[in-house]
Amino acid sequence: MGSLLFHSQPNLQTLTIKISSQLENNISTTKSPKSHTLRAKVLQQVDTSLEQGNEREALALVKDLQGKPNGLRCFGSARQVPQRLYTLDELKLNGIDTLSLLSPQDLTLGSIERNLQIGVGLGGFCAWRLLGLSPQELLVLVLGVLFLGSVDSIAFNGGVGNLVLDTIGHTFSKKYHNRVVQHEAGHFLIAYLLGVLPRGYTLTSLEALQKEGSLNVQAGTAFVDFEFLEEVNAGKVSSKMLDRFSCIALAGVATEYLLFGCSEGGLADIYKLDSLLKSLGFTQKKADSQVRWAVLNTIILLRRHEGARSKLADAMSSGKCVGSCIDTIEEAIDTTDL
Repeated sequence: MGSLLFHSQPNLQTLTIKISSQLENNISTTKSPKSHTLRAKVLQQVDTSLEQGNEREALALVKDLQGKPNGLRCFGSARQVPQRLYTLDELKLNGIDTLSLLSPQDLTLGSIERNLQIGVGLGGFCAWRLLGLSPQELLVLVLGVLFLGSVDSIAFNGGVGNLVLDTIGHTFSKKYHNRVVQHEAGHFLIAYLLGVLPRGYTLTSLEALQKEGSLNVQAGTAFVDFEFLEEVNAGKVSSKMLDRFSCIALAGVATEYLLFGCSEGGLADIYKLDSLLKSLGFTQKKADSQVRWAVLNTIILLRRHEGARSKLADAMSSGKCVGSCIDTIEEAIDTTDL
């Protein structure tokens, strides 16, 4: 499979890496003002290229500084676990319960949706009693609501309903808002460490609507993925590209699992990965092997760089641009942790 930085297969119990807080706190002392200025200038150009839709130029700028001491040391520099078949017991030895990780259930939005349905029902009942609506008028009202819901489902793929639920969730549930931020920070960090440039991100459906002008676009992190799409269109995806896609797809649910013990969002990410593996003709055994490796690899990377992910989440929550988020990662990770 893809290019590996580990040349042997160590005992899995030793794979969980602890971050040295002392090294992390001293990161700023190892970077010269000159190197920081150079990186800041290039990242500003990257942001400009991305805003103009010139993804190839943005990626070229990043690759030009990739791995250089005064440039982007962390881009594509992740130290990964060997690619092989891992058993469920081996994952458990590393504290990974795949059932909790790969079976997300959005309990927060589900609860909000049920409360809204109850509220609409009570509102309809109150309107019926206060306004003296006849049974026929009440029926027309109910059918009208159902019709609007059907139109949203067909024309906008449920976009209006998702927009309402997501907006309410971010407004009234700090838990939901924080979970979404951490989820997207996981996607962003893993992509960058594996050599895939994030193109932009949105944290709410309302923000996605404002940026994209479409109700069919959900909040999330987008990537400069023309290389991946070219391989998909050619009908042949390289093992290295598949490894990247697998880890990035699972990074959100993996982040939630590490922070909260289970994942609520990310079901669509899992479906996308499953769909890709099926389109490539993977048998169930081969697909399971790919997913288990990706889960282990992603979890270990997130554990190793927990401090960077936390700072990145703060930057994303503040609405920082892609270049600033990348700079946050570079500042937070010491070369000895790569």
